Amino acid sequence: MRLFHERPVLAAELLTETLKIPLPDYDHAAVESGDLNQVTPTELRADSVIVFRKKQPDADPQPVLAVVLEVQRRRDADKRWSWPMYLISLRTRMRCPSILLVVCPDPAIAHWSQHPIELGHPGLTLTPLVAGPTEVPMILDPREAAEDPELAALSVITHADTPQGPDILNALLTAVHDLDPHKGALYADMVRAALPPKIWEHLENLMQTETREFLSDWARDNVAKGKAEGLAEGKAEGLAEGKAEGLAEGKAEAIFAVLSTRGLAVPDDVRAAISTCTEPDQLDAWIRAAVTVESARDLLDT
Repeated sequence: MRLFHERPVLAAELLTETLKIPLPDYDHAAVESGDLNQVTPTELRADSVIVFRKKQPDADPQPVLAVVLEVQRRRDADKRWSWPMYLISLRTRMRCPSILLVVCPDPAIAHWSQHPIELGHPGLTLTPLVAGPTEVPMILDPREAAEDPELAALSVITHADTPQGPDILNALLTAVHDLDPHKGALYADMVRAALPPKIWEHLENLMQTETREFLSDWARDNVAKGKAEGLAEGKAEGLAEGKAEGLAEGKAEAIFAVLSTRGLAVPDDVRAAISTCTEPDQLDAWIRAAVTVESARDLLDT
């Protein structure tokens, strides 16, 4: 989910390029609160909500499309009831069309998620839009990965357990090698945190034993030696000894990126408090809270 927070238009790419769903013209996309409680008293919380807005000549940007984004890793019968409510509540709140996009790394879960949901009223059926292994492309070219590192990271997460998994990871690591080190570490953190431990260990073992391009300086130093574990778990060791300060800076940048994407201003004192924090657990809590807080200053109460 952090991939979409880093770059909300990734949702648009999945919808238009892989699922062939036309979108209305928009100027801006931002992650918004996943709380969908305005309509019904039962607590509803989507994994994420992305709203596309169109600029208006003499008014605030107008919502033209709202997307309920769900990451589904297992069968959950309750979602057959809650997903329609997500759309109804979001549509009412934003006063614009709303759609449901479900990201499923597992092909069986993707197939399950695609089943139409009959709502009872004649002709009223919800068919979730699903981005599964068939829809998410395998990005094997480092140059292509460099053009869209978020999609490349999603490609690793989706196809990690396939024979092409190591090559897809190689493409991502080669691409992020040329990024800012903290930014590259952030993508590695996202991928490792999203993968089951056994799959990551398998990829890590391949990196240590096979002669691939990902045995570059960045991959060898930060992944192949197992130092990514410190980053994924938020430990002070970071990617290598003495990198705790760099890890904290990377997490702080992630917080500022989320707040910026949501259009929230960061006062100087709040920026200073986040930038100087060296506690990984506190930084992780702020990253999660940054997605839903109403103002940047509210983070300091987390």
